[in-house]
Amino acid sequence: MSLNLSRSMQTRKTVIETEHGVVAAQHRLAAIAGAEVLAAGGDAVDAAVATSFVIGVVEPWMSGPAGGGAMMLWRADQKQAVALNHGMRAPAALDPADYPLSGQGAASDLFPWEHVLDDRNVQGATAVAVPGVVDGLGQAHARYGRVPWAELLSPAIDHARRGMLVDWYASLVIASCTRQLAEDPDAAALFLEDGQWPTISGWTALADKRLDQSRMADSLDQIARHGPRALYDGDLGAAMAADVQAKGGCLSVDDLRAYRAEFHDPLSFSYRDAHFHVVPGLTAGPTFRDTFAALEVVAMGGAPGPDSYARMADALGAAYARRLAGMGDTGESPEAPGCTTHFSVVDRHGNMVAQTQTLLSIFGARVVSPSTGLLMNNGIMWFDPVQGRPNSLAPGKRCLMNVCPVIGEQGDRRFAFGASGGRKIMGAVAQLSSFVTDFGMDLAGSFHQPRIDVSSGSHLIADDSLPAAVLERLRQHHQVAETRRTVFPYAFACPAGVMRHGTQNSGCTEIMSPWGDTISEDMTKER
Repeated sequence: MSLNLSRSMQTRKTVIETEHGVVAAQHRLAAIAGAEVLAAGGDAVDAAVATSFVIGVVEPWMSGPAGGGAMMLWRADQKQAVALNHGMRAPAALDPADYPLSGQGAASDLFPWEHVLDDRNVQGATAVAVPGVVDGLGQAHARYGRVPWAELLSPAIDHARRGMLVDWYASLVIASCTRQLAEDPDAAALFLEDGQWPTISGWTALADKRLDQSRMADSLDQIARHGPRALYDGDLGAAMAADVQAKGGCLSVDDLRAYRAEFHDPLSFSYRDAHFHVVPGLTAGPTFRDTFAALEVVAMGGAPGPDSYARMADALGAAYARRLAGMGDTGESPEAPGCTTHFSVVDRHGNMVAQTQTLLSIFGARVVSPSTGLLMNNGIMWFDPVQGRPNSLAPGKRCLMNVCPVIGEQGDRRFAFGASGGRKIMGAVAQLSSFVTDFGMDLAGSFHQPRIDVSSGSHLIADDSLPAAVLERLRQHHQVAETRRTVFPYAFACPAGVMRHGTQNSGCTEIMSPWGDTISEDMTKER
């Protein structure tokens, strides 16, 4: 924990309650775009499409059209949960021999894999996987959308034409990755000054600098006019694939043409008097289920305390261990054991969307496709570079994602939760879900409640605002590192969620996220 941080400062977010539709997203402008769609009579899925494309413009280092992810939907009229997996895949021409181990220990980014020579699975065009988010949004819209597709992309195109405003937070994020961005001329041209310095607006001045996202605006316009498959079957996709290959990657037009997101029956299970629906297969959904299977056989108490935190730590630790040891695309059923963004939507009818989408690392592969203006993903990092394991790197293989969008039900309450934060995601979503279902918390209580994280495997990270008795109990069986929730960096995941209680909707985002916000459709009329 940094000794520089104030001990007297308190940060809170207001949770709105309304009968109107609500969007909770990691960027206020994206939430506004979705809420305006709801105000115009759109479905929760319509709002999700608008929110997704806008957040890819205004928070470009987290997600975008060249990323992937997963979505959980709730259809109120049918009382049915639906799962949609739009995760990434390894290109068909990928050769595992091109990712030799360096012998230098662990990798330099999010996962405890063996280090690959030159970080070829982490950075650069060799780390790029087949994107899925645009096809996923297109399939969701085709099934449930009411508003014309092109109208839903209009806000994102407008934002890209103006260019993302570089405020102090954007400057901080760009500065954190300047060295890596400078290695790709097109990424450097987009995000850096003179190809080497982080773009900043001045620490004591009003933000007045914007990124030049005009090429991205043109690409979004093509997707708006020609539909979601423009990125896969059209000239746009061909240009993107050619750019990646020119930079040494193996993404091909055939990879894009073959890609299809997939609807699934959700992985649904009961927990005490609650019910959860998560995305099955190669997501964190099965790990979420494992966590609650362990919790169900122990008492959690009437309020979060030493015992409940210790039991959650044990359940999460065992679930993470099982995940890393056994999950991967083995060619069998995906149910077999084997820096991201999240937003949640609820409309006035009770339809819900929990959408997690990602480029994987912050700024993805730190490579920009110059023809399209799109920042590329580094989905290849999701694979274990050591061969002979369930999640080993191989051509055409589905990526094992950390995403964990969830729909939860308990009595007359229903909620849609999710988070960003790599391996930290599942633990955060599980704790929020437990705060609601085990302890009866509302959104305000659950999102402000201190959390723990055990995703590293070697030690437990605890919010230092937890009571001394909780911290002491955790130290009995874990190596504990105390820290606090800060604006940057995030020691814990960054969640967003909505809840429907009867006919009342509410929403909240991570309290330390300076851009995250909840917007209801009636608030858009006041703008």
